[in-house]
Amino acid sequence: MVSVYDIVEKARKTGKVEKGTNEVTKAIERGTAKLVAYGADVEPKEIVQHLPILCKEKNILCVEADNKEKLGIAVGLGISCASVAIIEAGEAEKDLESFVKTSQKDTENKESQ
Repeated sequence: MVSVYDIVEKARKTGKVEKGTNEVTKAIERGTAKLVAYGADVEPKEIVQHLPILCKEKNILCVEADNKEKLGIAVGLGISCASVAIIEAGEAEKDLESFVKTSQKDTENKESQ
């Protein structure tokens, strides 16, 4: 299975992504985000803690990436990035669809336990 980093990198090259918590928040509120990823190691947590709640309200998949440095590299920055939103997946469309389906199954399995 492809990682969130692979999907973000492919979407950056062939589609459209938003980087940074302010831009990601706007994309969620506008309903343009298809996938949101944020770093698990973001300090302080308050910077990104609203993203999963907003995504749930708008029915957008939100995933926690293990490392903000890797997220920054995947999105083409030379520095770490707290959060990223995929707006247009481009060539990553199929990868994104399978990632979303797998994530939804994982969520359903956790909820049924």
